[in-house]
Amino acid sequence: MRFQIYQINSDRDKNRVKFMGLKDIKKFQGAAKIDSGIYDRVFIGDADCENLEDIYKLFNTEGHRLHRGHSLSVSDIVTTDDGAFFCDRIGLQKVEFDKSSAHVPDNLIRVLVLEPHRAPYESEIPNTLESQQRAVDGLIQYIENEDNTVIVINEEGKINGMEGNRQIEGDVLVGPGFIAGFSGESICSLTDEQMQRFAEKFAEPEKIPTEEIESRAGFFFQAW
Repeated sequence: MRFQIYQINSDRDKNRVKFMGLKDIKKFQGAAKIDSGIYDRVFIGDADCENLEDIYKLFNTEGHRLHRGHSLSVSDIVTTDDGAFFCDRIGLQKVEFDKSSAHVPDNLIRVLVLEPHRAPYESEIPNTLESQQRAVDGLIQYIENEDNTVIVINEEGKINGMEGNRQIEGDVLVGPGFIAGFSGESICSLTDEQMQRFAEKFAEPEKIPTEEIESRAGFFFQAW
């Protein structure tokens, strides 16, 4: 299920409505209308969720590697193909929400996420070492391609027993990873063309036997 999550930025929250329910917002603002301009986008992507309740459970209690905000709470907004939903004190209520007015940090880069047993999906991460490590659940390893892109994976994924992800020429990828643009010195956003090309290339999840992963342990592949 693809969705986005937005949370109120306290610096722009003049009426101090963060963590308040719809009734309280009406009392403090004079209207129940959601002010999209005080929200930051903190997640865009996909997860194994079938409905809004699943999203709430995942982001309120379990967490997600690519989530940049606090645990899902009252006053947060979840948007799906069916509209925008306000996390109220009881349940999620459908509301009007202008995503174009919400704030998106400048330091984010567009990436294509690769996960075991799942189709790839577009997301975004801050362009920092910490965020890259969080995205792959550990230390990072770059596999440079010849088209100014790079695959970022967990350096210790094979020896740590992570699940098989995708096969590439001469090697296998394990654990969560992502594809980004590469300037020669640092990673950057994928272009639309690169995003589409890799989404098509890795569209089908692969089942990779444990024996094959073990046979590749310690193998380093630089370009493909």
